[in-house]
Amino acid sequence: MVAPALGQAAKPTPKSAPAPAPRGVPWTQWGGPHGNFHTESSGIKDSWRPSGPPVVWKRALGEGYSSPSVESNRLYTMYGRRGEEVVIAADAASGQTVWEHANPMTFVSDAAREMGNGPYASPLVAGDRLFTTGVAGRLQCFDKKSGKVLWTQELLNEHRGSLMMYGYAPSPVAFRDLVIVPVGGRGRALMAFNQSDGTVAWSRNDYGNVYSTPVLIKLGAFDQMAALMDGAVIAVNPHNGDLQWKVPFKADFSIAISTPVFGPDNLMFVSSEYGGGAKVFELKVSGQQTTATELWSSNRLRLHHGNAIRIGDAIYFSSGGKGSQAILSAVDARSGDVLWQQRSIEKASFVYADNKLITLDQDGNLMIAYPSPQGFKIAAKAPMMSRLSWTPPVLVGTRLYLRDRATLMAVELG
Repeated sequence: MVAPALGQAAKPTPKSAPAPAPRGVPWTQWGGPHGNFHTESSGIKDSWRPSGPPVVWKRALGEGYSSPSVESNRLYTMYGRRGEEVVIAADAASGQTVWEHANPMTFVSDAAREMGNGPYASPLVAGDRLFTTGVAGRLQCFDKKSGKVLWTQELLNEHRGSLMMYGYAPSPVAFRDLVIVPVGGRGRALMAFNQSDGTVAWSRNDYGNVYSTPVLIKLGAFDQMAALMDGAVIAVNPHNGDLQWKVPFKADFSIAISTPVFGPDNLMFVSSEYGGGAKVFELKVSGQQTTATELWSSNRLRLHHGNAIRIGDAIYFSSGGKGSQAILSAVDARSGDVLWQQRSIEKASFVYADNKLITLDQDGNLMIAYPSPQGFKIAAKAPMMSRLSWTPPVLVGTRLYLRDRATLMAVELG
């Protein structure tokens, strides 16, 4: 078990010459440029020396699982230290701190001793602003260059959102000039705030919150935001919050964590541990109406946390974890047939680029793999991080950013 790092974040180990800033599609939100952990990077090597790919920089960071966002020469993430929760901007090429903002933190997760106290959410970069959601439900807007706080909304204290035993986890999502977040409760399942001043744009629907981040999808000409809530998967019109469709889905203790996965064939996959199982349903639009029809469900496929990723007709994810070994699994999206399962890889998270699945397991092993319906071919593997490496990797160009509970690092895959 890695003990959380407390106190001021350490500076990275200096290099003899600074590395250039990463070039490639920015990673400005949870799930990357498309919210589905796919990105258009190319030139990724599938072999490296036994010690792993070259380390560009490595630095200590306080506890948490906040996935970085990277744009141009800036990296943004969050971490916790004793009594505080910190938003940090760092130089993406060197790891050096550019600015930090600390908020007092009194919330303590039920799992703080074993798994830390968060934060969990990924910062959102939108224009000149940075949006963050903390473990106590504090939504904040910053000037991304200076770190100045522009406005704050307290989702739990002021808006009476669902208080979860492990704290608030969903990441904010941008839609046009709005920032949308799950809140949970009567009339506020989802809320939208104006990015410019933080005023409420809309607040709709009656579902309680869980730990999952919503995803924007496109059905024909219609924008929708799909969200896994307590008791259902729903979609709303992101312009005004109007409910578009709903499908029953319930996890015990409201522990539904993974983001829904939407495919180009209008199939949506959702899964959770703790009694939720897995489900795929098909979305169809007729006129102004959307219908959601269940194609299959399974109680033996259970994504605890991390991310599922759709490649072609298959969905790849780690199934299990509640008192049993998680198993890397591949499932046919339309039929639900299990294509294969690989016990040698337990809980893992993924990024897909350049026809390669960049995989990080919870023990910190980094892999380059070629997944297919026939199997999981590992081309390169090396231990890079430590236990509880639960934060999904972030890729910009050929620069990969990795995090565990004590360390943040950048490696070069090109």
